[in-house]
Amino acid sequence: MTALVIAEHNNSSLLGATLNTVTAAKACGGDVHVLVAGHNAGAVAKAAAQVAGVTKVLLAEGESLAHGLAENVAAQVLALAGNYSHILFASTASGKNCAPRVAAKLDVAQISDVIKVDSADTFERPIYAGNAIATVQSADAVKVLTVRITGFDAAAATGGSAAVESLSAVADSGKSSFVSAEIAKSDRPELTAAKIIVSGGRALGSHEKFDEVLTPLADKLGAAIGASRAAVDAGYAANDLQVGQTGKIVAPELYIAVGISGAIQHLAGMKDSKVIVAINTDEEAPIFGVANYGLVADLFQAVPELVKAL
Repeated sequence: MTALVIAEHNNSSLLGATLNTVTAAKACGGDVHVLVAGHNAGAVAKAAAQVAGVTKVLLAEGESLAHGLAENVAAQVLALAGNYSHILFASTASGKNCAPRVAAKLDVAQISDVIKVDSADTFERPIYAGNAIATVQSADAVKVLTVRITGFDAAAATGGSAAVESLSAVADSGKSSFVSAEIAKSDRPELTAAKIIVSGGRALGSHEKFDEVLTPLADKLGAAIGASRAAVDAGYAANDLQVGQTGKIVAPELYIAVGISGAIQHLAGMKDSKVIVAINTDEEAPIFGVANYGLVADLFQAVPELVKAL
């Protein structure tokens, strides 16, 4: 019984989500192999070989895999699928794009957003916006899983000494092509990897107030900035800052919710945070039901005072 983890990377470095997925793969039992599908990605393969618990790294390099197009990556995975009992993807944008294609071609049921591995064929995943946990048992010969990275600790990035084996890259499917990428650059931590997150809601009232109130606090704490769906829909914050069931799932050490009521959609994305601090004028707001510390106060007064105190 061997599990294959599909590495998340940018062709130069191994992304943190892979480490959490390796932990999930180890829980399935047996050996853990990692597939690095990319172009000029030798450094990624070396990094993957050092991850504790990984027994082999498969490196497939070619122009067809340079940009991680789902059709081509899925074809690369399918070329190897017969050798594995489990195929695991991180539950990220790229993982969610590729995993269903693999599962459909193998004619198996994909098990999404796994947060716990009970045994080699039994897994737990949240349903109903995280209000219930489903235990799913699969009889499929190959289990195709997406892993919610907040549910698993990251494997140690060093300590391993896996062999790296080179593979031939699959031919370009011709079904899609890479046109361009617009990558936002920020000095702040990436939202899903941040240890501290400051999030704002619709109560901030405007895009200007969103920045004016949250930026000083985030700067003091070295935090990433997030937003509720209501704040994003109102135009106060960019789409890539949205935390929630239809946004990003986060579990930082500290989550500060400012002017967020705590709709189920938002709670599903952040309630696994280690410490939750809520600031809201409505003492009946649902956010206080999950908060470790709650402050019933006007955010426009409380946040600047907190910044001063820091």
